[in-house]
Amino acid sequence: MMAVWLSFVVIIGAAVLADGAFTAVLAQNAANQSLIEKAFPHSTKCKRCHERVYEEWETSPMAKSIHSPAFRASLDMYLNSTMGKDKAVCFRCHAPHVREFSDHAQLFVDQAKAGDPSLDGVACSQCHLIKSLDLAKHPPEPKYEIGSKTLYGPYGDFVQNLAHQSMELSLFQKSDLCLNCHQSVPSATNLGKANDLLGNWDQSRAVKSGKECQTCHMPQQVGESANGEKKRTIANHTFPSRIGKLRQEAAKLDVQTKIDGDKTTVMVKVQSLVPHNLPATHPAWATVVLNLDIKGKNLKTVFTDKRVYGRTYLDAQGQKTVFDFEAAKVAEDTVLKPKETREETFTFPTPKDTKTFDVEVALNYAPLNGPASFLQRVEAESSQGSQDPVFQPIEIVKRTENVPVGK
Repeated sequence: MMAVWLSFVVIIGAAVLADGAFTAVLAQNAANQSLIEKAFPHSTKCKRCHERVYEEWETSPMAKSIHSPAFRASLDMYLNSTMGKDKAVCFRCHAPHVREFSDHAQLFVDQAKAGDPSLDGVACSQCHLIKSLDLAKHPPEPKYEIGSKTLYGPYGDFVQNLAHQSMELSLFQKSDLCLNCHQSVPSATNLGKANDLLGNWDQSRAVKSGKECQTCHMPQQVGESANGEKKRTIANHTFPSRIGKLRQEAAKLDVQTKIDGDKTTVMVKVQSLVPHNLPATHPAWATVVLNLDIKGKNLKTVFTDKRVYGRTYLDAQGQKTVFDFEAAKVAEDTVLKPKETREETFTFPTPKDTKTFDVEVALNYAPLNGPASFLQRVEAESSQGSQDPVFQPIEIVKRTENVPVGK
């Protein structure tokens, strides 16, 4: 009986100790987060004075950098892989202030896995505390000014205030600022130039004419930067790209249909209008798809075909992978290069028993793809399940025409 009682006491004691240890971990995490947010103030603090900018940012992909189900699922797969020893690697772009707090990388991991992190990913401080870039490194490495109350930006006509000091920095009007995250993927650097996400963007006509990333992805508008401030020309912070109307300016289609008896040929010219690769291939599953649908009598689909623009990666075992951290080789590259025009030809039997048929050609960003286990994990992580937008195509441009068959 005494042995049973002692066992009970030991179990209860262990539970109390475990609960105490858990509480201590929570307290330490809170202290670490407070330390991080003292150096990189949370975006909600900026909202107090910069409400318009905050509301724009809040709708952007930047605001979801460590929130998205796809990121959480990918992070988990990376950490469980043989390459997952460096816990900070994904956060160097998705929460770049981890560079200053590499000892606390586990906190960033725990926050991301929580699904609704209270820690910022890419927000105000993560950009506006950048004082310089080390351009000798690829990608360029940001150097932060922490411990002071100075924030940097592109304008010299800032309003003096008691919250922080402001300083104009020309870096904020240059593409270099964006390249530290948008030029390459650290976990796939073994691919070297083969994994260049943007292509020869720096040789493009757009760059030579003076355009920078910000020209399209932070377009100028008239508004107030801080609440109650005099309206002036400022940058938009929704960061339009594949989300937003900017994608409708990414490409155009020219479609020609030729009927030759029982055979019909559709020739499509796909012209990229952007000065960088389309798509940029991080994440590795990023693809753009040209879909052709032919609809005959009663709008019944009688022929369908597609072309895929993207990169196919192989892992060290020669198997296809959509994960950058596994990529060891580029097996195929069909990415549309900057301002490239690609001609595609589709041949099919001329639809019968109809006076006309419809030709539908659409260029879309493709839905998320990858192993079934990964897709299931993303679906389970999302509050929208299979209806999550990542599972839906995003239209770039579409052309439809009705073609007479003739006698």
